[in-house]
Amino acid sequence: MILELADFRIAPGQQAAFEEAVQRGIQTVVQRARGFRGAKVNRSIESPERYILQIFWETLEDHTVHFRGGALFTEWRAIVGPFFAAPPAVEHFTLVSKP
Repeated sequence: MILELADFRIAPGQQAAFEEAVQRGIQTVVQRARGFRGAKVNRSIESPERYILQIFWETLEDHTVHFRGGALFTEWRAIVGPFFAAPPAVEHFTLVSKP
């Protein structure tokens, strides 16, 4: 399993609208993606315009090729993209150990 970590900075004062949009985007678009295994969204306490999105994918290619290269990515960005103050930083991780 692969963890995608996306670091979002949104426009000030848009927290409530972004939180609704990101949840709607996950539920209506991302969940339909090949290899999707779950997602979590967290808001920073110290920087309230910063969010961390964690998406769990079966394989790296499920995100980088199938999702990012397909129509679902366009749908996703149409929902959440208008809130971005800057392009998100995205990295992928593999599990090293379990608790």
